Amino acid sequence: MARKEIDPIRAKSALAVAKEHPGMLLFLASPGVLVIGIVWWLIGPGWALLLLVALLIGGA
Repeated sequence: MARKEIDPIRAKSALAVAKEHPGMLLFLASPGVLVIGIVWWLIGPGWALLLLVALLIGGA
């Protein structure tokens, strides 16, 4: 299956929104940040970093 290419116009639009509203990005990322913090606290930093990498790869 071929990967979809990112439309340059949409990518520029998304970047413009991110620059204009950084609080909105923080709000959208807050559940992931909260889960990583809880995993760090309960299990340890190694697992939290592994979860962060998994979330970053899954988001890409």
